[in-house]
Amino acid sequence: MALTTTHKGVTFGVGDQIKVIQNIREGEKIRLQAFDGIVIKIKGREENQSFTVRRIGVQQIGIERIFPTLTPTIERIEVVKKGTRGTRRAKLYYIRDKSKKEIERIYTRAKRKEETKKKNPKKSSKSGTSRSGSASKSTKRTSVKKTIKKASTKKSTVKK
Repeated sequence: MALTTTHKGVTFGVGDQIKVIQNIREGEKIRLQAFDGIVIKIKGREENQSFTVRRIGVQQIGIERIFPTLTPTIERIEVVKKGTRGTRRAKLYYIRDKSKKEIERIYTRAKRKEETKKKNPKKSSKSGTSRSGSASKSTKRTSVKKTIKKASTKKSTVKK
């Protein structure tokens, strides 16, 4: 199952809000038509790959269109909003039953993940240390006892 795909250098994935600009031929005239929506699935591999875009139309009716990735009628694809990091599944069929407000949670989740990733890059943990980076209490106690013993033995050898 593909989570992302590329079309003419633009990478987008499941959960992204995109605008697909397509060439429409009417007789001898050619015009451009845009279709805005959220990518709910990417299906197939290589030449047979396609993606489904869903939007809410007039009177709250859901409209879904399936676009082949390598079709010559697609002029370009623009990513309006990134939401791939906020998705937890490859196919977002559950969005069909959700309201716009509930769908917006995907984007807030993705935004939150990006912010935490920027603030806290992953740190490698070393052996013998706790998560905070300092030695554990038992290690501190034993090292303090050893230094006290060493100091007391040195004093006793000096007195003799």
